[in-house]
Amino acid sequence: MPISKDEVEEVVRRYDFKNISIGVIGSHSAEEVGSAAKAFGFRTVVVCQKGREDLYAYYNKHLFDEVIVLERFSDIVDEGVQERLRSLNTIFLPNRSLTVYVGYKNLEEKFLVPMYGNRFMLKTEERRLERNQYWLLERAGVRTPKRFSSPEEIDRLVIVKVAQKAKPLERAFFTAKNVEEYWVKAEDLAKRGVISLEDLKNAVIEEFVLGPRYNANFQAWALKDVFGKFDFLGFDDRRQVNLSGILNLTAREQLELDVPIKNEEIGHYGLTMRESQKPLVYRAAENFVKVCCEEYPPGLIGPFALQGAIAYDPEDPEGRRLEFFVFDVSPRIPGSPCVGPTSPEMRRLYLKYHRMLDELGIGLHAFESVLDFSMLEICYAISKGRLTDIVT
Repeated sequence: MPISKDEVEEVVRRYDFKNISIGVIGSHSAEEVGSAAKAFGFRTVVVCQKGREDLYAYYNKHLFDEVIVLERFSDIVDEGVQERLRSLNTIFLPNRSLTVYVGYKNLEEKFLVPMYGNRFMLKTEERRLERNQYWLLERAGVRTPKRFSSPEEIDRLVIVKVAQKAKPLERAFFTAKNVEEYWVKAEDLAKRGVISLEDLKNAVIEEFVLGPRYNANFQAWALKDVFGKFDFLGFDDRRQVNLSGILNLTAREQLELDVPIKNEEIGHYGLTMRESQKPLVYRAAENFVKVCCEEYPPGLIGPFALQGAIAYDPEDPEGRRLEFFVFDVSPRIPGSPCVGPTSPEMRRLYLKYHRMLDELGIGLHAFESVLDFSMLEICYAISKGRLTDIVT
């Protein structure tokens, strides 16, 4: 049975509000969570997998007051581990590693630790789920690339996203203009051991959007009566292995290569957008947040991202109208630490919330991380006795 709101509230009521800890899995975006939590005066706890703890327990031990090392990340649902987290008055923040290594079902049914974020929305990243991110985007009327249910339907340039054979959590990508090219490239990648033909059954085939990519990062507020629905935090894009290296070569050198292209994310960089086109991004977020509240109440809580591209609308007969096409959604910490230092939006939002920071006694002179906003809402909720309103 799914964990109920009453069960979570009962845990929160037993917490010492003066000694709240912020918890995170030791992967993906844990450093950013730790630094933001420390900036707001919280104690911190990181849960690591044995063999992967050095970054947090040794190199960045100043960010974490408690380090819990487990044989496997999935052991976090063991009752002894949960009891330790609850004894530390932990509010846990979900990142991609938590959902991948622990699993949606465990988080919904076994992990009875209050979570800042909607634990029941995490599974919408699962592409085989019926009410997944694509379903939500369609319900919200957000523009997405045209998707094809089979290679036989391909009638334009498409990108195929399929799990890597050796690293199922990462995806391999290839492009095709028709069904013949699809199978030539798929079979070549399978022969090289990059993918398996069996995994193609679950691949995503979507129109290749010819435009610059923009990952739009947001903060969704649980206390809408205080903060509103959401705030836009800024843009980023990703660096990939080995795609980014291949793109550093000239066209002639690329044609001489005989290596399969992979698209494993390895880093991030910040972007800005022309102001006249920003309303496209705000409207997409507005509609998406509304639908999430309706379909997965209480909706999005905390950081989230709409990952897409700006391109000319193929349905515009004059070919002049730009649209924001969304590829994917991150309904949790997107993991883009570059946004804070590079985003002008963050500087503007300080003007919006600096009085609240002063009232809470937070000596922050600028927002430096997207996680600062999560900490701001947690701080505010604690000060007003509303912690149960922002956790699931």
